[in-house]
Amino acid sequence: MPQNELTRRAFLTASALLTAKLFLPWSGAVARSKKLSYKIAVVDLMILKRQKLGALQLTKDIGADGVEVDMGGLGQRETFDSQLAKPEIRQQFLDKARELNLEICSLAMTGFYAQSFATRPTYQRMVQDCLDTMKAMNVKVAFLPLGTQGDLVKNPELRPVIVERLKVVGRMAQKAGVVVGIETALDATGEVELLREINSKHIQIYFNFSNPLKEGRDLHQELKILGRKRICQLHCTDEDGVWLQNNTRLDMKRVKQTLAEMNWEGWLVIERSRDANDARNVKKNFGANTTYLKSIFQAG
Repeated sequence: MPQNELTRRAFLTASALLTAKLFLPWSGAVARSKKLSYKIAVVDLMILKRQKLGALQLTKDIGADGVEVDMGGLGQRETFDSQLAKPEIRQQFLDKARELNLEICSLAMTGFYAQSFATRPTYQRMVQDCLDTMKAMNVKVAFLPLGTQGDLVKNPELRPVIVERLKVVGRMAQKAGVVVGIETALDATGEVELLREINSKHIQIYFNFSNPLKEGRDLHQELKILGRKRICQLHCTDEDGVWLQNNTRLDMKRVKQTLAEMNWEGWLVIERSRDANDARNVKKNFGANTTYLKSIFQAG
């Protein structure tokens, strides 16, 4: 067979194979795509049921998929005032969650909102108590806010000690096989640099939408700067005032698009966005926000 005929047949065979690959229904990018999964939770502290077993039934009534449970008050104690330190109380929470088909998405050390993570001498005991509770309850994410006293924008001199302490916490979290999500006052670029200093995959950002919004920063750009692997969970609300569906500075459909572009999925935790005219109507406020988030993130 002439050489030019062999060349022509080889070309036709290669073209046919390429065409077949392009039009296979599960080939290429289509085969790798998957529907991202989002679950909606509320915060027991914000639904006025801090460490109360009734938080689980209320979460179910609100319509959420899970709840972030607080570790209890801190004050000037050596560790959290946690009822979950008692095995029988932990079991009650686990049994009730199972009965109601709910998940405990995270444990929160919100005592550090007002107390100083940088200076409290027994911080390791506090964190270890949280990690031990997480292990006992099979919870994989802890929330650690650096709070007002750990504000690294207003108090940059605290950065060295906070970084060193978070390195310790990172090693503790690694040993426990969990992630500690921190909330800071830094912008996303600053948080990326902070995480690089800490250098632990077990310390990530627990991102709060209200922080960039109230500072006038671009929420979507902040999310993209941090990226999928640096964000463990999202406090997916704004400051109090109006419900999410009525918030003109928070476009939740665009948020969903941004998260999809990042390929991020996980828990969206409702912290605030209460109607200022009826702020203590827990079921109404959190029910409305849960219904709205589900209509955006769980539709179809």
